Amino acid sequence: MTPLKAVLFDKDGTLIDFQATWAPTFLTILEELSAGDAPLMARLGEACGYDLATRRFHPDSIVVAGSNDDIAAAWAGLLEGRDIDALFADLNARVGDMSLPHLTPFPDLLPVLDALSDLGLRLGIATNDGEESARTQLATLGLDARFETVIGFDSGHGAKPAPGMVLGFCEALGLSPAEVVMVGDSLHDMHAGRSAGAQTLAVTTGTVPAEALSDHADHVAGSLTQALEWIRARA
Repeated sequence: MTPLKAVLFDKDGTLIDFQATWAPTFLTILEELSAGDAPLMARLGEACGYDLATRRFHPDSIVVAGSNDDIAAAWAGLLEGRDIDALFADLNARVGDMSLPHLTPFPDLLPVLDALSDLGLRLGIATNDGEESARTQLATLGLDARFETVIGFDSGHGAKPAPGMVLGFCEALGLSPAEVVMVGDSLHDMHAGRSAGAQTLAVTTGTVPAEALSDHADHVAGSLTQALEWIRARA
């Protein structure tokens, strides 16, 4: 393989704990949207793969790998009579702040980022979250200076699994895709990386098991620390 010069990370489920961060955040969103209508809240939860009984997302939830536009599309038919565009513009503007009380980075995140920087690798984020939301979370964690590029579904490169985010990152840094590894916890991440021509490294820190990821990645790691060792060997 071509020696690595940069690492492009997914965010949710890869750098931060997806369930711990977004499950309570989405409970608040569902409560707002349903405005006390319990049956509507249940239908909204079912449409996005959120289990109200356990207050956790199903592994195949569209929220796991989809963009805010995907979620809006799933909810649109249930919110008839509402201005959907205005509703989701408001949510997109607030969702980053709404998640902050629950923001939960993985325990080994900082040591891994330090080690990658020591290797001279350049770092970026490619998330199907909105760019502003991602930047708000990174700033709260004190990590905004760690990443040269932060790309969201609304940054102009499209959303994963299309390759646009990966190619946009490569263009911004002046690198070829083969010099970049896409690290993520979902099939969308792996498909985006492979279709762009990047190396692919899956982590099982999200909701998708190793057996579902293995055929779509160059390697599957059980943690960021294990991912670091694979990257170190190829830097």
